[in-house]
Amino acid sequence: MKETTQTFNHVSYLWDEEKAKSLGNDQVELLIYRSNILGADLRITNYGGGNTSCKTMEKDPLTGKEVEVMWVKGSGGDIGTLTKSGLAGLYVDKLRALEGVYKGIEQEDEMVGLFNHCIYDLDSKAPSIDTPLHAYLPFKHIDHLHPDAAIAIAASKDGEKITKDLFDGQIAWVPWQRPGFDLGLQLRDALEANPGIRGIMLGGHGLFTWGDTAYECYINSLEVIEKASSYLEENYGKKRPVFGGDKIQSLDPNKRLEQAAKIAPLLRGLASSYNRMVGTFNDSDTVLQFINSNDLDKLAPLGTSCPDHFLRTKIAPLVLDIPADQDLSNLNALQSHIEKLFAQYREGYKDYYEKHKRSNSPAMRDPNPVIILWPGVGMFSYAKDKQTSRVASEFYINAINVMRGAEAVSEYVSLPLQEAFDIEYWLLEEAKLQRMPKEKSLSRKVALITGSAGGIGKAIADKFAAEGACVVLTDIDEDRLKTARKDFGKDTAIGVKLDVLDNDTIAQAYAAACLAFGGVDIIVNCAGLAISKTLTDTTEADWDLLNDVLVKGQFKVSQAGVAVLRAQGHGGDIINIASKNALVSGPNNVAYGTAKAAQVHMSRLLAAELGPDKIRVNVVNPDAVIEGSKIWEGKWAEGRAKAYGISVEELPAHYAKRTLLNEIISTEDIANGVFAFVGGLLKKSTGNILNVDGGVAAAFVR
Repeated sequence: MKETTQTFNHVSYLWDEEKAKSLGNDQVELLIYRSNILGADLRITNYGGGNTSCKTMEKDPLTGKEVEVMWVKGSGGDIGTLTKSGLAGLYVDKLRALEGVYKGIEQEDEMVGLFNHCIYDLDSKAPSIDTPLHAYLPFKHIDHLHPDAAIAIAASKDGEKITKDLFDGQIAWVPWQRPGFDLGLQLRDALEANPGIRGIMLGGHGLFTWGDTAYECYINSLEVIEKASSYLEENYGKKRPVFGGDKIQSLDPNKRLEQAAKIAPLLRGLASSYNRMVGTFNDSDTVLQFINSNDLDKLAPLGTSCPDHFLRTKIAPLVLDIPADQDLSNLNALQSHIEKLFAQYREGYKDYYEKHKRSNSPAMRDPNPVIILWPGVGMFSYAKDKQTSRVASEFYINAINVMRGAEAVSEYVSLPLQEAFDIEYWLLEEAKLQRMPKEKSLSRKVALITGSAGGIGKAIADKFAAEGACVVLTDIDEDRLKTARKDFGKDTAIGVKLDVLDNDTIAQAYAAACLAFGGVDIIVNCAGLAISKTLTDTTEADWDLLNDVLVKGQFKVSQAGVAVLRAQGHGGDIINIASKNALVSGPNNVAYGTAKAAQVHMSRLLAAELGPDKIRVNVVNPDAVIEGSKIWEGKWAEGRAKAYGISVEELPAHYAKRTLLNEIISTEDIANGVFAFVGGLLKKSTGNILNVDGGVAAAFVR
């Protein structure tokens, strides 16, 4: 193997010769390596899109003879993160023998079940519908990719001619057809009709390339994509301005984010009319060029072309017809208009379903838009979780790139609506959806937790994330916040500095939540501090600090959060972390105990007021949670030890002994208590107090 000296300007060359050498002659490992580096560049293929394969000679465990085995990405995988467990290993001769029982395109879906009879590796991932597309090509290594540049040509009116001319006949053309067994036969026929070609373009769909080795296949793929990309680059703006030029101008970046954050909860609420959704906002240059253009009204309704695109984004987006600088200080004034836009979209989707459904089509799915475009501001995407909404956003950017390229060299052509419907409501796709694992208790929900860089707050964030929630970590300590953020995946959490007494940082935290996830569903007031002093020793500054942070802070964060919850219109939860000291009169505790009692009663008052909005307000009272607590690192521990006439080291055992259960309370115990309120079993409970203290009789709520 030798590294290429060719320059790639439009795709990333990531082949590491030393890494490849370390894999030796293990063709499956080389396939995985090639797949991963191809999938690392979204210009080459989108998340979950495309598939790769290799063919090797293996010993048949039953006969001991050498047999050819094809290793191909299995159903539902992603080449960028592909591992051996994501591959299907199948006998090539058995796959090709299926042609003898193939009844024709009307029974094509039945063939998928027969792939299981061809499995060589018993640990295989379920074979995908694209399996025969690789089986009927004789090459050792094959890439099926969805590069924007190739699909732009494939989805153009003159795509076949452009492909022939651009590649001097070295890339064959196969017209659009839904993936399946018949398409595999067509690829074989195209190769036989065009011997010596280096690839095949699938109309409206994607690209097949190959090679005798993993490296040769990789370079072939990159060279074809690079040539297509360069061709498009040469033609942008040649006939006319890209997308017909600007119709409107974007707001400046800060104003875009401000507008997006304000409207996001309203959009999320409406997009969640069937099921709660998590959002993503994107205002990249690619998005803005399209949504601000003269061609937006022409191209957006046409829908996407590549099946992977509209499976993730629906066939077309919803476009907001409101000025970018619309005054959003009063969302109620705008709500009825946007509700009408959503109603029109839902009716249009219902009409699309009714006109194109088959006798055996699955029931109509959620008719709400996945992609929402606001000219001058940006793009919102909504899906069941953050990763899926982010990927939907990425897919629509792929679709924008395709439309831009197709319009530059020819005319963009989307799939006929019946073809699009048959992909979207394909019974095989429905079966894949039905196999999805059950969602976790907090899936689709977003939680903002104050004081969550450590201690109880961090434990709550950990619990929520484990139960499927997106979490907004907030804390006044930025260094501690950065450290805590490292424990969460990129689609699970964000970290935002928040001072509960600073209106600006509170507003910024909620804005960040709205931009990252679309809004907020759960608010946990956990930020706090403690001072243990006698009445005589308590200063006015001590009193003000405790009551400001604990009481006023809870008020401010809740007040700002309720505005978001109301805009979404789907209720929500506020959980206030108070203390056993809110109910028990302990020694040397006048300021802290008073503030905690105020927190509890404020919770009752908010529960009474917010009930009509379906916003539940509940309290969790911890006691003596020393583990990981910043409060116990300082003078509070010394003060409590002094109050009880013991040493600081004796505090955990002291607190455990005074409980009915004789238990030390951990941060995890408190997190479980909070989860009890928001996990779904107590969704009709509000205004309640849950003591998590091991059983302190004096704190029993009477």
